[in-house]
Amino acid sequence: MDTSGRKLSSPIDCSDSRLDEALTYALSNPGKQLRSRLCRVTSAVVAGCDLPSAARAGEAIEFLHTYSLIHDDLPSMDDDDLRRGKPTVHKAYDEATAILVGDGLQALAFEWIVDTPDLAPLQQVQLVKLLSKSVGFDGMVGGQAMDIAAEGQSLAPAQLAQVHARKTGALIEASVVAGAICANATDVQQASLSTFAQRIGLAFQVMDDVLDVTATSEELGKTAGKDIDAEKSTYVASMGIEGARHYAETLLSEALEALNEFGDAASELKQLGRLMVHRSF
Repeated sequence: MDTSGRKLSSPIDCSDSRLDEALTYALSNPGKQLRSRLCRVTSAVVAGCDLPSAARAGEAIEFLHTYSLIHDDLPSMDDDDLRRGKPTVHKAYDEATAILVGDGLQALAFEWIVDTPDLAPLQQVQLVKLLSKSVGFDGMVGGQAMDIAAEGQSLAPAQLAQVHARKTGALIEASVVAGAICANATDVQQASLSTFAQRIGLAFQVMDDVLDVTATSEELGKTAGKDIDAEKSTYVASMGIEGARHYAETLLSEALEALNEFGDAASELKQLGRLMVHRSF
């Protein structure tokens, strides 16, 4: 398939022409690749160099993220017409095609991991378990269900954190931990990296809530104001805009502090964390 300039470590085979076209469409506007960057940069923090296995694991994570966006945009979920400045997949094609492309990307992510020659069998198993949990009932899917159930309610910040630790934070944390696994990080190193990822993932979501009410659709690349229209419980509704901004900065500080044990080796990862919160790419 043609990914319109997006270079992958190996080609994607899709024999159905319509699915292949829709898959190309979904992957041709890849966004900022934050999760794959987290995976690659984290592996370099531990290993001291770039690892091809982490780059490929990052691609698998982006497949999972793209699948989640395609399904999240469906009429039965967030019912969005715009994603990354383009019509969503179900608008450009149809709902059935969007569902199938998302399903295919989810399956492809795990195929991608087990077909990575630079990973030992144990690392492959660890990554498959990590990623499957991050998008499953204890991760993204569970968080989406909690988010839907909370529509029209006013959740306290602690309750919101439980929702977003699954819906948004689980795959962000998995991105960091995946990089650690590729680099054979120690348990102590992995614990510190997980703390960083948990804090930065929550800060990322807090700023998403802020931007939903302060940025335009053109700036976001998706429809602004959707949270208000859907009566979603958000950090802005709970804390106000300035309160939410302050909370995001507190979480960012805690995230960066968790990386101090790595010294200068973590400078690029710290900078990426700052960019995720301040949205200056």
